[in-house]
Amino acid sequence: MSGRRNLIWLGLTPEPERELPATVAALRTAARRTAAAPAEAAEAERRRVERLILHGTQRGWLRYLAEVTGLVTAVAGREGPGDRRAALRAAEVVLDHHRMLIGLPGPGYDRTAADRSALEHVVRTLRTAPPDGDRG
Repeated sequence: MSGRRNLIWLGLTPEPERELPATVAALRTAARRTAAAPAEAAEAERRRVERLILHGTQRGWLRYLAEVTGLVTAVAGREGPGDRRAALRAAEVVLDHHRMLIGLPGPGYDRTAADRSALEHVVRTLRTAPPDGDRG
């Protein structure tokens, strides 16, 4: 195997790196039930995403997106606290990313099949569920 790093996965879309840090920081803060400053939490998440993109691998990036899937799944299932609008946005971004993997060589698309299925369910649930605070 070559010592060169495969970078093809970086060409998919910039939306995850632009939109996920603030959204994921809000979801993580709610999940941990901490009162972390939103700007500080978002900056820490942005740095994490930047490290993954600049120094990580596709496998590491997909692990990160699987973490995000877990956060939004907990919010959608009301198993965890969090802003349902933020969870919906994060779910849509990750689902779009995972769908685009079909155009890349390698096992990424197949690896994300379970997450795609979960995210499709989350998106449907969050689009049709009552907004935060309205437990119907």
